[in-house]
Amino acid sequence: MSALAPPALAASYQTFLAFDFGLKRTGVATGNRLTRTATPQGSITAEGDARFAAIALKISEWQPDALVVGIPFHPDGASHENTARALKFARQLRGRFGLQVFEVDERYSTTEALSRGAADADAASACIILEQFLRSLS
Repeated sequence: MSALAPPALAASYQTFLAFDFGLKRTGVATGNRLTRTATPQGSITAEGDARFAAIALKISEWQPDALVVGIPFHPDGASHENTARALKFARQLRGRFGLQVFEVDERYSTTEALSRGAADADAASACIILEQFLRSLS
């Protein structure tokens, strides 16, 4: 998790909503700091502003203290097109919803989700991203 390691968090950050951003589908998971576990919440298939309307509903439903976004990199850590897209998505979440957004290196999360036999690989990947983030907290 090198450069994307989360800072020490205030105790007020207890619940999180995580996203595995994709151009066609964005996986969603919820989790909390106490149990350090996450639960997949399905995928959003909307694009553009419709995606943010669906995210607003998830935020309203779950009332998270902060958001977590998986940021993809090449295996060697190099950035690529989707790295920039995911970083832009994280900035848009901050701007639209006024919540703290944490970025997590998500290399291999989809591969891991698929190897576990996930029916919804995007939501399972969001769950893996969030659990990785929760494990990293002090």
